[in-house]
Amino acid sequence: MTTTATTARERMLLAKEASRSVGLLTDARKRDALEAIAAAIEAAADDIVAANAEDLERGRATGLSVALQDRLRLDAARVASLASAVREVAELPDPVGRVLDERTLANGVSLTKVAVPFGVVGSIYEARPNVTVDIAALALRSGNAVVLRGGSAAERSNAALVRAMRGALADSGIDPEAIQTVDDFGREGARELMHARGIVDVLVPRGSAQLIETVVTESSVPVIETGAGVVHIVLDESAPLEWARDIVVNAKTQRPSVCNAVETVLVLKAAAPRLVPPVVDALRASGVTVHGDESVAALAGGVEPATESDWETEYLSLDVAMRVVDDLDEALAHIRRYSTHHTESIITEDEANAERFLAEVDSAVVMANASTRFTDGGEFGFGAEVGISTQKLHARGPMGLSELTSTKWLARGVGQVRD
Repeated sequence: MTTTATTARERMLLAKEASRSVGLLTDARKRDALEAIAAAIEAAADDIVAANAEDLERGRATGLSVALQDRLRLDAARVASLASAVREVAELPDPVGRVLDERTLANGVSLTKVAVPFGVVGSIYEARPNVTVDIAALALRSGNAVVLRGGSAAERSNAALVRAMRGALADSGIDPEAIQTVDDFGREGARELMHARGIVDVLVPRGSAQLIETVVTESSVPVIETGAGVVHIVLDESAPLEWARDIVVNAKTQRPSVCNAVETVLVLKAAAPRLVPPVVDALRASGVTVHGDESVAALAGGVEPATESDWETEYLSLDVAMRVVDDLDEALAHIRRYSTHHTESIITEDEANAERFLAEVDSAVVMANASTRFTDGGEFGFGAEVGISTQKLHARGPMGLSELTSTKWLARGVGQVRD
């Protein structure tokens, strides 16, 4: 499906118009549309993988980082996962129309607070074709239209995915203009999207800290900020070795290029002689470079000296910083100073330490005895996610369907007037 719009603004206006009809779709119609999108993605898998191969080849030639290449890559299995995620979103309860509050005034006027779509959701992201599908699916399931700016690194992949999804909407009798991309307008398209106040209702950036800061600073459209992930794991004196080793290795290596991968491990001094050597050995056996302070280097071999910049670095690679701290107080102070308020975890059998950590750490997701890799919309049961918000207004943590709705008060009277 192609659009006749010749400017980014025209496309966004088409999305705004389409949002009116999409917002009125029944639960069944939205489910059917998403099932059609999943089938269309599967049917176009060869074309999508071929388009992605072109993006990857261009990325390698232009020096795209290994981490971004991993996020960019789509093979047959990943395309199948995209379709599966869309089907999971289709099966989630419809968030639109939920009754959030109801009351009757003394004069007899009945009030009901209900969840309603935003209207048009925009997203600016980079080298993440999965976001193209995730956000489109979540937007449609919650009754919204969507405008996407996926960046030049994934331009061909995103175009193939958008083409498949728009075609599925048209075949389902739903306005395909509900899914728009401004990729072909380049940076000007992104600028137009950031300044489309009154057309686009909310904008969600996903990507590097620099990209997010640019969108937050320059956008006149309300922004839900998704943050970088300088993620911490604390190992206290009661941490079982098996838990400490397995959780740290999983959190770093299961997929190192994503924002919920651990970047800094803090080990309490009382546990350091017992835990540092085997944890470092396990990380190094998995190909991880450990950047450690002097205490870590004295306890384990093959450690790179850590510098101040390591504590504030989101590596997105097989690198991790490790520091020995005197006690839980110092660990919490380190997290307060360097955390991006994404995800932190403590490994402990001390219930008091666990509960103190859960209560005092001010991040979107705080864990005890679990891998930080679980901070994910799919793992949380959302089917997919719009992003992981590190701000405090409207949404925080993995954002699913309910975070793409606003509210409306409905008042029903029988002729009442105010005295």
